[in-house]
Amino acid sequence: MFLITGSNGQLAKEFQKFFRSKKIKFAAPSETQLDITDFKKTQDVVSRFKPAVIFNCAAYNFVDDAEGKSSEAFRVNSSAVENLALVCRLQKILLVHYSTDYVFDGKKGDFYNENDRPHPINKYGLSKLQGELAVRRHLNKFLIFRLSWVFGGGKQNFLYKVRQWARKDAILKINADEVSVPTYTKDIVDVTMRALKENLRGLYHLTNNGYASRYEWAKCFLKKSGFQNAVIPVPSDYFPTKAKRPLVSFMSNAKISKKLGIVIPSWEDAVDRFIKDLRAL
Repeated sequence: MFLITGSNGQLAKEFQKFFRSKKIKFAAPSETQLDITDFKKTQDVVSRFKPAVIFNCAAYNFVDDAEGKSSEAFRVNSSAVENLALVCRLQKILLVHYSTDYVFDGKKGDFYNENDRPHPINKYGLSKLQGELAVRRHLNKFLIFRLSWVFGGGKQNFLYKVRQWARKDAILKINADEVSVPTYTKDIVDVTMRALKENLRGLYHLTNNGYASRYEWAKCFLKKSGFQNAVIPVPSDYFPTKAKRPLVSFMSNAKISKKLGIVIPSWEDAVDRFIKDLRAL
């Protein structure tokens, strides 16, 4: 039995879809039913379901808002993760936790690997790093996957915004100097389940292959979707934001790929499949 937190998020929904398609038993309580910021309630709910594995898909992802509401970001991304880690230790459950490329400052000038030292430059990234540390502090066996630029079904991702902008404006100006790896929820689920099957443990970077700027990603998506909009590259400071963002935060997935003996699809291939899924709706 699998238990999913943050049931309303795009990654949690992808897991639910996968489990239903495979007729695998799972539970995905609503955030009111399973409030992971409350240790006692978390302990009680987990005791009731008795899962073998918990997928922590819950997160506070509002990067700019986290600068002014850092207590909320740390409550969800750090304190709540510590609650889960403690419950998993007490009840001997495997915790699969998802983190982010924003634990890095973007100044390496190359792909980040799992041995690189984190150095977050915003409150969101710091809160996610604290969550990672909580897992490692309380558990000997765990899976932590750092993700980047996650996209999938729903409205909680960059490509949904791009689609909305393209329907309103003929010309789009998109940030061209932030570079990372767009990563598809379907591939995250696939690699996660393979890792569980192979009994992997530890910290891994889980991304699609390749890298792109937001401009390249948006342009690729719009062209393949049949949009005719002009897409113009602009520097990141064209759009002032409350939170600083790492400019080049792409991560290498070589470690997980080698451990599983797989080649993870490119982000362009992932965009193709995402568009097919959109058209099938």
